[in-house]
Amino acid sequence: MQIKNPAMLQKLEKAGFSTKEALVYTSLLELGGSYPSRIAEYCGLKRSTVYNVLVTLSIRGIINEIEKKNKLYYQIEKPEKIVRYAENRIKRAEEESDRMKSILPDIEGLFGSLGTRPKVTYFENIEGIINIYEDMVSTNEKYEMLAFSNAKELENVFPEKFFENFRKSKERIGIKTRGIIPDTQEDKTYTSKFFAGYKKEIIPEVRYISKDKFPFKGEITIYGNNKIAIVNLNKEHLVGTIIEDETIYNMMKMIFKLSWNSKLLMI
Repeated sequence: MQIKNPAMLQKLEKAGFSTKEALVYTSLLELGGSYPSRIAEYCGLKRSTVYNVLVTLSIRGIINEIEKKNKLYYQIEKPEKIVRYAENRIKRAEEESDRMKSILPDIEGLFGSLGTRPKVTYFENIEGIINIYEDMVSTNEKYEMLAFSNAKELENVFPEKFFENFRKSKERIGIKTRGIIPDTQEDKTYTSKFFAGYKKEIIPEVRYISKDKFPFKGEITIYGNNKIAIVNLNKEHLVGTIIEDETIYNMMKMIFKLSWNSKLLMI
């Protein structure tokens, strides 16, 4: 790249140009006009990319193309054309906003008619997964949390401070918990390790299931009065979903209770 004024690139990007558009425009500005091959050499982009950007900038009216020696030659328009283009964008955005406002009642009417559909929200990365668990304690109403859980993976995924605050929130609200977890040594010490000193009524009641027959690294939590959280606790692929639906919630509660009373579980 041969651009002499990199500060101009940053200014153009802050003004709404993409990185590639800023490179091409600044190249034209410094060269005073040029052919696509020379622009590509000057800014360090592929020639095909430069052609696409030149077409975009031409459509916006901030550069122009002329035929020179049987080749297309590009140069910038008067600088005030950039301001005019920005003003036109604002005007179009305002017109689009007005049009959207005008059809909002129709959209809301259709949305309301879908009230029987479950609401599904998707999350990813540690920040997203933390949002899921914060939602579990975002109420002031007591409830019983039911979970198919892998305590060892929870410990590996969450920052220690967050997990501590999560437990304190459960105690403050009065959330009781029943959990079905693998019969590993780490999982068996989960309650004594993390709930020492907490009120007896909020210490999770736990039953264990064979980690060999039923291996899992995620968690399914039935919580609130109509929500189910499904989380993949693989640190390389942290994703999760919250489903809000009363029918699915009640079915999952039934599945948990059937599992809880299964002879396959160990107390």
